[in-house]
Amino acid sequence: MPIPRSSGPLYLQFAHELQECIDTGQYPAGSRLPSEPELAAHFGANRLTVRQAMAELERAGAIEIRRGVGTFVRRPVVRATIDVNPNSARLDVDGRSTPLPVRDLQGTEERTVEVTAGPDLAPDRHAAEHLRLPTGALTRLDTLITASGRPWAVSSYWVATRLLPAGFAESTESRNTTVAVAEAIGIDLVYDWRSFSAIAADIADARRLGIGAGSPLLVREGVNCAPDGQPVLYVRRRIYGENASYVLRYRTWPREGEDPDGADAGG
Repeated sequence: MPIPRSSGPLYLQFAHELQECIDTGQYPAGSRLPSEPELAAHFGANRLTVRQAMAELERAGAIEIRRGVGTFVRRPVVRATIDVNPNSARLDVDGRSTPLPVRDLQGTEERTVEVTAGPDLAPDRHAAEHLRLPTGALTRLDTLITASGRPWAVSSYWVATRLLPAGFAESTESRNTTVAVAEAIGIDLVYDWRSFSAIAADIADARRLGIGAGSPLLVREGVNCAPDGQPVLYVRRRIYGENASYVLRYRTWPREGEDPDGADAGG
């Protein structure tokens, strides 16, 4: 089946044609694509054109090239829509309230993958400033959140070393780290503030998430504090850009003191 001879570079024509084959199910999600020579023969293109087109589809996130193994159609991403109530900072994930954005996803686990403290801890200006402590007094817990066995997000938590009981940081069991810290130190933690931004994945995050270095990451960070306002935990979560979207719904949340229909709760 020769590729259409429309305007534009030949490799883009081929990429569009192959994308249509993927979209229509000729090559379903997870399936292995034919080899370069097979595709070249099938579409009437040379191997260089095929290679350029495949690189374009990989950048677009349609396929995954596994060196030495083959090229595969990417499976649908695990995505959560995260609603943030600006009045209470409650998180609603796909319609369910939860303190952890990914708990609504199937088979979610969060495990500590690295612990650094004291002289081994690299300075982080934001964490130190917002916790009002020197870097040497902090412990950093890096965790990996998976959904259905696939990497979903990486998180970093900074907390005063003196607050953590012996053995807490070394645990590799699946747990909601924020809840676990609150229970371990015996303090009810509440949101102080949260910010949202975007960065490019560094080598460490790219390795843990199984993505390319430089891939876009959504960042949600902030401080959890004690009821008296004392900062306790600094959190920075990085999610691969296509795995989540944050939504602030200002007009659909009841204001403080109002019921869900907008009437004042006090009468």
